Amino acid sequence: MGLLSGLIDKFRQGLQRTQDLVLAPMGRLLGLGRLNEDQLLELEDLLLQADLGVHATQRLMDRLRFELRNSGEIDPKALLKDELLKILRQTPRRPLEASGSQVILLVGVNGVGKTTTLGKLAAHLKARGEEVLVVAGDTFRAAAIDQLELWGQRAGVAVIRNQMGGDPAAIAFDGATSALTKGIPWVLIDTAGRLHTKDHLMRELDKMRRSLQKVIPEAPHRVMLVLDATTGQNGMNQAEAFKQAAGVTDLVLTKLDGTAKGGVVVSILERLRLPIAFVGVGEQVEDLIPFDPEAFVEGLLG
Repeated sequence: MGLLSGLIDKFRQGLQRTQDLVLAPMGRLLGLGRLNEDQLLELEDLLLQADLGVHATQRLMDRLRFELRNSGEIDPKALLKDELLKILRQTPRRPLEASGSQVILLVGVNGVGKTTTLGKLAAHLKARGEEVLVVAGDTFRAAAIDQLELWGQRAGVAVIRNQMGGDPAAIAFDGATSALTKGIPWVLIDTAGRLHTKDHLMRELDKMRRSLQKVIPEAPHRVMLVLDATTGQNGMNQAEAFKQAAGVTDLVLTKLDGTAKGGVVVSILERLRLPIAFVGVGEQVEDLIPFDPEAFVEGLLG
């Protein structure tokens, strides 16, 4: 219970802007036992402003209208929570459990917080008492390599790097070989974000995948797409392209604390049908938290 309570607090803090700007006005409506059509339309508009998306919002409103017709007196907040949880539980998060050497690729465009997320994930796994090897596979940006070096020092994990402009597939191969030799359970690989076409992305990631599989045939075990929550619905097409090209298995949503449209979590899950592994709710290392539907809904609606 303590763990869930802590996660709820984290989500509540991370969703503060959404609550203040969009959901606080909803409190009056959610406290009513009966809602007329004007109030239902006002509630619908607020849900859309929070970026829940048209489909999820329609589903929530259909449930409220159905219950009003059949019961007369309802608890709108309890009904919204129940329906939101049904949506969020459709794509359950797979826990990170090591069996042999597990390789995780992080993909995404520049600026979403991919390298920082990888550093925080390394620290998260290290805090669980598990060894981690970080591979600086974004060889297009010297800043990304230096940033990972700093994260490695901070988290106390080894970093394998190449010079800027080096071959990402070669550095991935070296990382997988080193982890296998030393029995390290986690290999986290950063990848370049400055890729202008899907074909280029496909070729580069395929080459990296083939290099990894020469060492660990099942690699990569996870491909995590890092998305910036502040881009809202605008990031969806980009996410769809990555899902097609990169074989994405999980999502990581960053900067949830920087948006008033925290409901985008719901629309992302609805559209992409991929589990959200982690959510970033702040700048600190401990602000990358495992996604939990109950904690998210409690943090959103209170």
